[in-house]
Amino acid sequence: MSSNRVVFLIFDSVHLLDLAGAVTVFYESGCCGKHYDMRYVSPYDNPQSSSGLGFTNVEPLSSVAVNQDDIVIVAGMDIEKWDRVDDYLWIPWLQSAAATGATISSICTAAFALAAAGLLNGQNCTTHWAWTTALQERYPLIKVIENKLFVQSGRIFTSAGIATGIDLALYLVEEQHGAAFACLVAKDMVVYMRRDGTEAQNSIYLQNRQHINHHVHQIQDYITRHLHHKITIGELAELVFVSPRSLTRLFKSATGITIGQYIQSLRLEKAKHLLKTGEKAAWVAKECGYNSPSQLRKLAKEITG
Repeated sequence: MSSNRVVFLIFDSVHLLDLAGAVTVFYESGCCGKHYDMRYVSPYDNPQSSSGLGFTNVEPLSSVAVNQDDIVIVAGMDIEKWDRVDDYLWIPWLQSAAATGATISSICTAAFALAAAGLLNGQNCTTHWAWTTALQERYPLIKVIENKLFVQSGRIFTSAGIATGIDLALYLVEEQHGAAFACLVAKDMVVYMRRDGTEAQNSIYLQNRQHINHHVHQIQDYITRHLHHKITIGELAELVFVSPRSLTRLFKSATGITIGQYIQSLRLEKAKHLLKTGEKAAWVAKECGYNSPSQLRKLAKEITG
């Protein structure tokens, strides 16, 4: 792809973060040296967000003729307020955009719009976890993939929703400008690490955190910040004023895995991303708390197959 234009299709009752997350990625890309021309179009004169904030600087669909180098992003909307009577206002435009070979992307519930336009027939796709079943039932010709951040089918991308629009937008930036630049944009946005579309919606940094135990949350946060150090159960226990044995039992009960397993999973995740950006193995090994570059090289072979 060589596009420098991103066209955002905005429905009435659009979710603000679905739109703003992706917009910010391309805006920050410009701040980092790779500019994008961003256009905002809608079938409505003054679309409203689902939270009540309105938009005025929005162009009619007819004002933008999409070409094959463009990126079109459809932001998610409140499905219960989505007016299907107005399909004729936007479906032909979206179908025409796809026919040019442009990159078409949906965030969250906007996958319903792509499906309604027939763009997902026979394709893999995803949406927010709360809507995957409904999407599959409503459009049986598509294949909804569960628990993925985003799914690519040719030049059609669908993302799981809300913050995953950031992940998808960063991936599209990476396609054009490389992993190192995408990581620079992510850093500028204070996004800790970009997540691939192959990763589960419940990323490694969020997994095993569905519990409500404050002490274990505190331990998990500490581990994330100190992966480059040798971490002992003793020092972790001191943080929350319990014995090492009690912490071991408490952690396993809350998360379902051991402290050692948790630490290794985070180190593996961090190393994978750092290696992808081209960092030297010796530096990555030190940064991720591995004993030696040789240990990390073995890990790298496992990652790359």
